[in-house]
Amino acid sequence: MAKRALISVSNKEGVVEFARELVALGYEVLSTGGTNQLLQDSGVAVTPVDQVTNFPEILGGRVKTLNPMIHGGLLAKHDDADHVAQMNEHGIEPIQVVCVNLYPFVETISKPEVTMEDAIENIDIGGPAMLRASAKNHQYVTVVVDHNDYATVLSELQAEGTTTLATRRKLAAKVFRHTAAYDSYISNYLTEATGDMYPENLTVTYELKQHLRYGENPHQKAAFYQKRLGSDFSLAAAHQIHGKELSYNNIQDGNAALQIVKEFEMPAAVAVKHMNPCGVGTGMTIEEAFDKAYEADPTSIFGGIIALNQEVDVATAQKLSEIFLEIIIAPSFTEEALAILTKKKNIRLLTISFAQEKQDAFNVVSVEGGLLVQEPDRYGFAEADIKVATDREPTEAEWEALKLGWAVVKHVKSNAIVVSDARMTLGVGAGQMNRVGAAKIAFEQAGEKAQGATLASDAFFPMSDTVEAAAKAGITAIIQPGGSIKDQESIDMANQYNIAMVFTGVRHFKH
Repeated sequence: MAKRALISVSNKEGVVEFARELVALGYEVLSTGGTNQLLQDSGVAVTPVDQVTNFPEILGGRVKTLNPMIHGGLLAKHDDADHVAQMNEHGIEPIQVVCVNLYPFVETISKPEVTMEDAIENIDIGGPAMLRASAKNHQYVTVVVDHNDYATVLSELQAEGTTTLATRRKLAAKVFRHTAAYDSYISNYLTEATGDMYPENLTVTYELKQHLRYGENPHQKAAFYQKRLGSDFSLAAAHQIHGKELSYNNIQDGNAALQIVKEFEMPAAVAVKHMNPCGVGTGMTIEEAFDKAYEADPTSIFGGIIALNQEVDVATAQKLSEIFLEIIIAPSFTEEALAILTKKKNIRLLTISFAQEKQDAFNVVSVEGGLLVQEPDRYGFAEADIKVATDREPTEAEWEALKLGWAVVKHVKSNAIVVSDARMTLGVGAGQMNRVGAAKIAFEQAGEKAQGATLASDAFFPMSDTVEAAAKAGITAIIQPGGSIKDQESIDMANQYNIAMVFTGVRHFKH
């Protein structure tokens, strides 16, 4: 039986060497278009596909391999007498090796100026058809979609004259993962273009970024996957410039810190432990912002994750180096700051783009047997329907403090209460089963600093007890969604203690 290989690739890395080795092993190499020209120019013996099909490429290259002379050679069972007889009858020769990768659809739609016409023209048809046919018939066909597998295939062919079934099956599985991902990019692009946010089928593709040492706990295996066309402002898109590998919990906490720090335009620092902020500070400089974040909770920040929205300078780096931190995330670090921080062998330093040019359209959370999908909570103070519910309006300083608390509380696990002034959080009550309990934790953390501070709640007060507790702690202004059937009781309680209370009309639950 003659040995044939079909090679038609968009990514031509290593393909000339691969084809040359196949020829040396006695294979006739078939090829198309640009790959055919490259192999010819490189001195590799190659047969154009149209000489096999006896039909020219037509429709601007849209049709060239969709032909029984090709697909018969890919799909035939080599040990099936009927298949062999039909191949002989029609002059079809089997193809044992297929090397195909696809039009660069993802790269095309990643271009800012891409048009729908460009995108459509970069949807590969013949390539996936050949790949799927070959992968289906992997009992007899070795199919390669990834140039990183060239060496493995050649090694086995050179040693044994064929590849093992185990290798062929592994390569076939990779092919179907590849074509499934390729189709998902296309379907998601067209679905987004039609504005259908929640289609009847949702296919989301992620690419392996790294294997993790373990998951939330050492007995759990884990890995980190990245959405190829995902947000630029994410841990997945960050660049680690120093320190140990990120762990599962590092990634979770780092993501939480980033979601909070991006709420601020002025210099801001966020400290996170177990996906909740333990300190948030703002200032005229990033050093001042970190000072405030540290002051907010100097105990919990130990072993925490820090996100800053300005370049880390020497003064800030010196202070960061004086405490134990797992991760520092920032847009950049000065050379002098790096010199200080990299003295710590294990601390992870990450840089990330704060441009936020590309953001994910929805959040995905896994549950047993399914996924929950929702649009991100990007509802901010500017979008809220602000109403002063009490007799007294907030002072200018109270307004600033309320805005800070409101920006932070939506990132705190519910039930959530945040006590703050105009520049920093003073107390954070997170993840409690009742709102009074969350408030008591926040008041206890704030201590005497609660005197004259403000309070933000992620959801309405079902009764007036939280307002009364706030008054006794010294709170002077409150921001909350409103909407309880007992709102008036909370308003009356606030008026009784001369507390200014603002309704936003927006709930910020975070589960």
